Amino acid sequence: MHTKRVLTLAAVGLLMLAAQARGEPASVVVEAFLGEAAVLMIDGQRKMLEVGQSFAGVTLIATGAATATLDIDGRMKTVGLSQHVTTAYQKIEERVVTIPRDAKLQYRTNAIINGRGALVLVDTGANVIAINASQARALGINYSDDGIPSQVETASGVVAAHAVTLQSVNVGGLQVDNVPAVVVEGDYPATVLLGMSYLRHVKLQEQNGTLSLSKSQ
Repeated sequence: MHTKRVLTLAAVGLLMLAAQARGEPASVVVEAFLGEAAVLMIDGQRKMLEVGQSFAGVTLIATGAATATLDIDGRMKTVGLSQHVTTAYQKIEERVVTIPRDAKLQYRTNAIINGRGALVLVDTGANVIAINASQARALGINYSDDGIPSQVETASGVVAAHAVTLQSVNVGGLQVDNVPAVVVEGDYPATVLLGMSYLRHVKLQEQNGTLSLSKSQ
């Protein structure tokens, strides 16, 4: 009596690679599963690999109900139904914004806060972004309803404030989402303080009177 092995076809993924040697894409298609084995179409060649076996730089690491985990030239990829993944190297671009020092030896620039423009002063001594009440209203921040009552210490003493979370802060294309801030009752600060709740997400470099902010995109 012979045991019949049933092959269940499952087109569960397409993985696109960059074949650097030829300068054109190579493909890996998972065509079927057979227990702990899978039938792969690798560069047009159909191969059945068991877990741990390799062919043409592709190693089958594991199989699941609808996925195959592959090691392709040292990169681990889990391929699912109709999933397209590229393993080609992509250079990480870094965006840089430069801010010249002004006559007061300060770094001021324009920012977009919650989609609205505002002048900001870079302040690494501030833990969070600080905004006065009138600025907050101009930016559409409903701090009295959405904020958490708190207090801050200013040169004039301790004043009432509200802790809020800004939807987004964008300086020259360097955007950070969900940024903690504080809205201070009264006219302090005169200019929005761009504090560390934003600045910790970017790289700072000061040279010859110019401050550079950079962030990988």
